[in-house]
Amino acid sequence: MPDPVSDLAVAHRRIEQLEAALSRRTELLEQKQAELAAVRASKAFRAASFAKKLLDRLFPLHTRRRTWLKRAARRAGAVPAALWAWRKGTDGPPPADRHLSECTPPDEYRRWIARYEPTAAELKRQRGHRFGRSPTVSVVVPVYNPPAAYLEAMIASVTGQTYPNWELCLADGASTAPHVRPTLERAAAVDRRVKVAFLPANEGIVGNSNAAAGLATGDYLALLDHDDELAPFALHEVVAAVNEQPDADFLYSDEDKIDLHGDRVEPNFKPDWSPETLRGRNYVCHLTVLKKTLFDAAGGFRPGFDGSQDYDLVLRASERARRIAHVPHVLYHWRMHAQSTAANKGSKNYAFEAGKRAVGDHLARLGVDASVHDGSVLGTYQVVYHLRTQPLVSVIVPNKDQVALLSRCVESLAKGSYANYELLVVENGSQLPGTHAYYRELAKQPHARVLEWTKPFNYAAVNNFAAAAARGDLLLFLNNDTEAINPDWLEAMVKLAVQPGVGAVGAKLLYADDTVQHAGIVVGMGGVAGHSHLFYPRDAAGYMQRLRLTQNVAAVTGACLLMPRRAFDAAGGFDEGFVLAFNDVDLCLSVLKAGYRVVWTPDAELYHLESKTRGYEDTAEKQARFKREYDLFHLKWASFLKAGDPYYSRHFRLDRPDFALKAA
Repeated sequence: MPDPVSDLAVAHRRIEQLEAALSRRTELLEQKQAELAAVRASKAFRAASFAKKLLDRLFPLHTRRRTWLKRAARRAGAVPAALWAWRKGTDGPPPADRHLSECTPPDEYRRWIARYEPTAAELKRQRGHRFGRSPTVSVVVPVYNPPAAYLEAMIASVTGQTYPNWELCLADGASTAPHVRPTLERAAAVDRRVKVAFLPANEGIVGNSNAAAGLATGDYLALLDHDDELAPFALHEVVAAVNEQPDADFLYSDEDKIDLHGDRVEPNFKPDWSPETLRGRNYVCHLTVLKKTLFDAAGGFRPGFDGSQDYDLVLRASERARRIAHVPHVLYHWRMHAQSTAANKGSKNYAFEAGKRAVGDHLARLGVDASVHDGSVLGTYQVVYHLRTQPLVSVIVPNKDQVALLSRCVESLAKGSYANYELLVVENGSQLPGTHAYYRELAKQPHARVLEWTKPFNYAAVNNFAAAAARGDLLLFLNNDTEAINPDWLEAMVKLAVQPGVGAVGAKLLYADDTVQHAGIVVGMGGVAGHSHLFYPRDAAGYMQRLRLTQNVAAVTGACLLMPRRAFDAAGGFDEGFVLAFNDVDLCLSVLKAGYRVVWTPDAELYHLESKTRGYEDTAEKQARFKREYDLFHLKWASFLKAGDPYYSRHFRLDRPDFALKAA
């Protein structure tokens, strides 16, 4: 029978925790506001702001002058790198320097293109290839005053496709440039597959796009801008994917950019379908291909979303798609040029606002209680899920004698903004009297319990034992050598963990020197699994802003792993065959197999005080155990390892954590 007195005491305790957490967050907010005001009032900030304005005025973005400046800066920066290489006897700068840019180095990308893209002979073979299923692909292009050379290059990139069953649907929004109409009419006269509509007035990119789509009779619509280009094998690869996955009605590819000198740069090698990632950034972008029935069901392009019309369409289409397929080839070349930048300069902020509204509408349609805010970089967004109640989180911390570490971990947990948690410390073989004295003090707290594990140590078994004793709907597996940085870290993780379909959430873990220890695990790296962005600086953007975006990953580390109990049970808990290594990765793959998603967030930051140089496998016994667990993982997940991590491009090397391309 419930004890009213006990329940009342617990309720008072929760109220006190919430009031304390609110007070701490208010203090933190005031502190940050004071710091921000001090920075803005500083001479250094004013000088930097003036210098930035002067730089943008003298060297506008995406202009030749800006490009020349960047090249000069790169050449200047290459001098110390060359000196380093000469001193160390290497061929280039140390890999750690890659964090200075989110993009692949141009030379590395050129080598990749030469090695992996189809040769002339392979393109010729594609032209003679016959698919079992050969759908018509309608390439949809809204047109309004593109430069002549770029318009012609765009048309040529479609007419030169190795796959023949296409149609090019062009809708011109009453362009005023004299070359546009003759160019379009000439293209239509030369090839009957080219369809052109001349609109009486410019209807904006949304109206012009819908008009172009209205010309389409194909089974699939491929979206192309009037000054960009398709790779010659683009439609061949799309149709190959459709033949492999007949139910795919939404496809997207990798992409790159063409700079002012005509060079291909900044490749974007994307993950497979990643819904949480998409809410933070339109990573799908180009090339997007939709089945016409899906395009029509989604309602086409929506008025009021100019500048982010593709993002809005992708979000709406994703809600209805039967199957979304990633085609892991660079099929689209996005052109960088001064005219497009100047034309869009006044509407950029509006485009970003439209993107924010598109994400907000998407969440509202799905019934998700959340708000959308600007991300750290324009064009990225932060979704803040609203937590109307605080479900009980069972925090499970195994410990053996490390009182100094454990006490810091427990204290940082208590200082956080999340109040409704219970702490389960799993004692496993401590010998020091001080440890047990600390346990006795800890057990006096109403939300803390000490569980004793008396069997030989097995990390997986210890956590399963604690999970069976836990009362919470959410289970947080936490190492005793972690220490929270931001007070709302657990709240940020809980907000994700309670979302439908999410089965595991990981945090951003840092070494004591403020370099990245964990930002998501890549399965297959180093033979089994490895951390991406390892040793990057805390404030680095990462590859394609990945260190700043909540995103889908294959696995997260068990050092800080939050799971709904239902997902933990569906995955079968930790596999106790993995005594120490790979048990967290195995659990996450079981979560994926059970139909859940694994999510990593940068909004929860903790220090993980594990040493970078710590040697784990330093005895014959440990090495034998590691070998057994390595072999077990390969036996259990052979098909996953063969297919590759869906959230890490197959074009990246697996012997490095820095997104280096295989050809380099």
